Order: sequence, then structure tokens, then C-alpha cells
Amino acid sequence: MPEDPLAPSPTTIEKFFKLLDDKLVTFGVPGTLASVGITKVYINQWSDAIWWFVGAAGVWLIIKVGKKLAPKLDQVLDWAIANTEQSLLEGISTLRSDFEGQYLKQQARLCAEFSTEGVNPDRTAIPLLEEVFVPLDLSGASSGIVLSSTNTPRQLLRLHSEPALASENLSIWSLLARSRRDRKFLQMSIQAKGGMGKTTLLRHITLIYGQHKQRRYRAPKLVPVLLRLRDYIEPLTRTKPPSLPELITEFHVPSLSKNQPLTPPPQWAEKLLSSGAALVMFDGFDELPEDKRQDVSHWISTQMQEYDKSVFIVTLRPAAYKYYVAQRPAVPIFVNKFNPTQQEDFIRRWYLCQERCCRSEKQIRYAKRVAEERADQLIDQLQQRRDEMGYMAENPLLLNMLVTFHRVDPSRELPRQRIDLYRGICKLQLDDRPKARLIRMELSFEQSLRILQTLALEMVKANRIKVPHQRLLNFLEQHLVFRQEEVTPATWLKQIVEVSELLIEREPGEYEFPHLSFQGFFAATRLAQPQDTASLQANAKLVLKNWNKAVWREAVLLYTAQLNPKLLDRVIRKACELGSEAAELSIICLREYPRPDKLPLQKLKEIAQNSKYQTLETYLKTQQWRESDRETYRLMITTVGKEDGQGFNRADLENFPCEDLRTLDHLWVKYSNGKWGFSVQKRIWQECGSPMDYNDDWEKFGDRVGWRKDGDWVNTGSDLTYDLVKSHVGEFPKRHIVWECVVLFARATTCKL
Repeated sequence: MPEDPLAPSPTTIEKFFKLLDDKLVTFGVPGTLASVGITKVYINQWSDAIWWFVGAAGVWLIIKVGKKLAPKLDQVLDWAIANTEQSLLEGISTLRSDFEGQYLKQQARLCAEFSTEGVNPDRTAIPLLEEVFVPLDLSGASSGIVLSSTNTPRQLLRLHSEPALASENLSIWSLLARSRRDRKFLQMSIQAKGGMGKTTLLRHITLIYGQHKQRRYRAPKLVPVLLRLRDYIEPLTRTKPPSLPELITEFHVPSLSKNQPLTPPPQWAEKLLSSGAALVMFDGFDELPEDKRQDVSHWISTQMQEYDKSVFIVTLRPAAYKYYVAQRPAVPIFVNKFNPTQQEDFIRRWYLCQERCCRSEKQIRYAKRVAEERADQLIDQLQQRRDEMGYMAENPLLLNMLVTFHRVDPSRELPRQRIDLYRGICKLQLDDRPKARLIRMELSFEQSLRILQTLALEMVKANRIKVPHQRLLNFLEQHLVFRQEEVTPATWLKQIVEVSELLIEREPGEYEFPHLSFQGFFAATRLAQPQDTASLQANAKLVLKNWNKAVWREAVLLYTAQLNPKLLDRVIRKACELGSEAAELSIICLREYPRPDKLPLQKLKEIAQNSKYQTLETYLKTQQWRESDRETYRLMITTVGKEDGQGFNRADLENFPCEDLRTLDHLWVKYSNGKWGFSVQKRIWQECGSPMDYNDDWEKFGDRVGWRKDGDWVNTGSDLTYDLVKSHVGEFPKRHIVWECVVLFARATTCKL
């Protein structure tokens, strides 16, 4: 991973004096000066000798005293630098319009803290975002930019290796800089599953621009506008929704501060957008209700077309992209999983912040030592249990939960499964936290947990992520426990929000769970709780009915993790009858099940594996070759744990499961009567000299399989025949990049295709 440009320099005053002590005192500089003084004494130059002795004593004293005072001097220097920087930034703000400077400051203030609601037990400080933020690695798309290009393989190879297009560790700042040279990058979508840090990334961008620090990243000068779409559902779904300038002026700016409301100058937003000086970030398209997404997608695309000089970013979960029916942002970008280096960086930053916050300035050294020790303990646990816990550490939200869980009790073993992690965090917030504060909760831990579970299930059923205050109170009043315990729903709700933070009020009068994954966890737990046989069967049917819905994904995964082995067996078998995507989710459910030894695991995996390829087999059997080619890519990219639309890296193909590769090859060979398939392509590639790079032999291979015609490389779409009779042997499945084919053919050899 590239170095963080904001990483502090290791050279400090304290280390400087240590260096002097090591190099000068150790090598006898005071002693050398003293020996010169003795020499002067021998020749009776007493006055000179005294000065040499004084010099020796002075050097020794300065170094020794300097070492003692270095920590204090370090703090004074940090304070001076911070104040100087702040003065400069304030000077920059005064050069802007008074409004714009205040706008940037207010918006940045809302992004200053790294807060994860629902994951803040007592004795845990809320860090500043800039203290713990670890830059996300982004990657470009496999299709859309590169793979649908009409360029030649030489050009495609160059594009694929260009950092702005297909690198595995893109920086958001390099993409923003690219927007000034390439118009495609004025419109980007950033896609990732829940908890991967999409919102945190946008908050980081907003904070950096608000602090006028974007030049450190060589980013263009822009004014950020961070819009969380879920907060504007009502105006955006009106018969006549506001324009983007109206949304910013009438809704966004007033929401920044209730105590110090800002009044934009006339036409400020319009001029900002029209001039290309705006960076508009639409966060959480997937958090919109499903029935509203299509209309909002048209509105977003209209605004991007109207203000085509400004930069636009839309974030969403990949499963929600199918609802974006309007013209999509030109450049799809994906968030990569946290790699081990990023995980360690976050853990060390987080722990250092926690230990510094709970100690005085005099104990900074001790705080650093404790932070290092505890971070090392957690990192060691993750490394030793990488196989069972690695998938949790790859998700920033789950990693934050893990480090929080560890700090509360470092001696306790970390949860082995995601379901256990959510249970542990909920107990910390709902039970341990009130006890630590000596707060008596109106209802018991079990009673409150049951209410939250029921509420979450009703919200998932209704496809809601927010519930208005009065509707929530009406729902709570239906629970008999409030009358039995003589507790008012309003009092209980106030405690849950203020003490446990398992419901939050982001907007006045509207409540939601801290994260969609918490809502899924509570709903799943309610569905999986021991009940009578009829209720369990009804719940299983409900889950199966919604198995393929994106909003149910977290609930499905966490529900199946809590089932008894016998019921899970039945549910997985039924789910595999729902099609390829349902079978893929079933495979993940089996992987996350905490008691695999209690299952006929191999048999269930075999059923799911066969069902996973149902759609492809249907396409091949009915000779829908274009759809078959597309489905083959989708199956391969999801098999390596990536999203539809992402590209492969070398490791993905070098480690591609042989079982899956054999299945894909078998289906293509079978339904093409031996004409197509990876094994067929590998044989032709070998006959052409097994070219490892673009050269004459590779062109010969392209001619043989029909990827080149009349000396030109053909486009994936219109120029290929997709005809079993007319096409070349080995024409499908189609890949585009030389190295991808080479690595895939090498893997085919290893897998004995």
C-alpha cells in the first residue's frame, strides 16, 4: 500500500537529542574537549584550558538536559506548528467569501469525529477522523472503461496498467486529480458492501477540503457538498423535485448548523456548480427505499448532465446498482477489502488515540507503550486466526467492532464468527454500559433486546431504514411489557438513544439503527429465536421468500448462522432451488455457519455449487452465447469474492478454485460440442508457442480464436459472431487482457483441464 502522505515524520526533538547522546557522548566529544584542555594545562595555557573544560561540560550538560526536556519541547513545537497552520488556514478563509469559508468550516465540523454509533462502550473515546483514518484502496472496473473499449490489446494493456483506470490500489485523490484531465472522471460511482467505509471516505474528503489541506494530496481546488440521500427522500420524490442548487441552498446549507445558520449569497450554488468548482457527493443510493430509487436515479443523472463541469460521486452497495436505471456515472470504482497492512495501521492508530485520551500529557510516553502492547496483542490474534477471522478484519466496520471488543477486555477471546461479534457489541452497549454508569434501565436487557429485535424485523419487512417518532411510539405501545413494568415507551426510547445508542436520531423526529447491519442482526435474531415448530417454519418461508432481495442480505446471513443444523439443511436446500444468485448466497451462509461439523457440509456445498451454475447452463443449453459469456464473467468475479463489474488481479486468477474452473470449462465444452472452453483455448495458445506477452505469437493466437479479423482486434460486442457454426474454435469465453489469459491458461494447466 502506498505511504500515507500525512504520516508524521519519525524525526522528533526527542530523537534528535538521543542521536546527539548516542553519537557525541558515546564517541567522547566532551572527553575530547577535556583532553584538549589538559594539553593546554601541560603547556601552561591556563586561560585556554579553562575554556576547553567549560566547553566540554557545556556540551555534556546540553545533551543530557536536552534529553530530559525533549518531550516537553516536542509538545511546544507541535503546538506552535498547529497554531501557525491554523492561522494560515484562517487567513485563507478570509480570502474567500465570508459565506464560503464558514460553509466549509461548518461542513467539516460535522465530519471531524470518527464515530460509529452503536459501537462506543464506556472507557472508549471517540477519535478524530484524521487521527485514525486509513486511506482506502480503490480499484477500477472490469467492464465499462476497459473491457468494452474498442482499443487494440496493446492499448488495452496500457490502459489496464494505468493507475487512473485499473490499478488495485487507486487513491481517491488521484481520481479527483484525473477529473481535471479526463472528463469521464467528472462522474464516478463508488461501490462496496456495507461497512466497507464508503461514507467515512466521503467524510474524509469533506474534512480535508474544509481544512484546506487538499494540496497535500495534489487534489484540485473544489468546494465539497456532501449529501446523504436518505435525508432528502421527501423533496427528491416530489412531483416537481428541487434542482440541485435549490436542494443545496434550501435544504443542505440550513442543516449544517441550527445555532449559526448560514445564508448563501444569491445564486451561490448555481454559480459554484456551473463553473465546475463543486465536488458533489451523493452518499447512500442503496439506502433509499426501493420504490424511490429509479426516480432519484433520473434526478441525479439530470443534475450531472446540467452541471457537467463539476465533479460528482455516487456511493452505493453493488446490489442496488440495478435500480439506477438512468444514465450511470461514467467511471465505476470499487472499494477493496482492508489488507493486513491497512488493518494493522488502523489498529495502531485507534489504540494510540484511546490510550492518549485517557491519560495526562505527562503520561504520553506510557500511553504510546501501552497502545503498542495492546495493538500487538490484537494483531497477533488476528494473524494466528486468519482463516476463521480474516473475513471480519477485511471489513472496516467489523474491524472497528473487533478492536472495541478487544479493548474492553483484552484477556477475553475474540469472537470467532460475525454473529458472535454482534452479540458481544450489543451486550456491551445495552447491558455493560448502563451498569458501568450506574444507570438503572427501565426494562431488563432481555426485554429491551426483544423489543429491538421485533422493531428491526418489522422495518426489514417494510423495507424501511427510518421510522418517525410517533409511528415508533405507536409501535412500542403495542408491547404488553410496558404496561406490565409501568414504563412509558417514550422513557424507554430516550434511554435506548442516550445510553445504549442502539437506536439513533440522526434527524429530529426520525429514528434508525446505527448501521443497516445492526438492523439485519436484530431482525435475524428475532426470526431464529426458539419458538414452536409452526413459527419456525413460517419464519423460514419468509426468509426464503426474500432470499434474493438486497435489503435482506444481512438478515439472511445472520439468520442462517443461528439456525440448528437440521433446519439450516432444509433452508439451504430450498434456497438452492431459487437460482444461481441464491445458491451463491447459500455458499456464503455455509462458510459463516459456526457449527460446520454438525452439517452434511460436503453434500450441501455440492448442491449449492451445482445450483450456482444453473443460469449459465440454461443460457448455454439454449445457445444464448452472449449471455453465457457475460454470466461466465459474473460467476468468476463473484467466486474470487469481488463484485460484478470489478476486474481481476493476478492473485485472483492464480488461485482460482480448480473445481469452479473445471465446471465452467465442462459446461462450455459440453454445449458447444467441444468447440469452446478454457481447455480449448489453452490448447490453441500452446500450439501458438505459449506467448507470455503481446507479440507476433499472441497475434497468431488472436487470429486462431477469432479475436482478430483482417489484422484488427475485434470489439467484444458487435464484431463477435456469437454463432456456433460460423465462429472460430476457442472464441469463447472471451477475455481481453494478455496477462489475464496467460495466468488463466497457466491455472488451467495446474487444474488439469
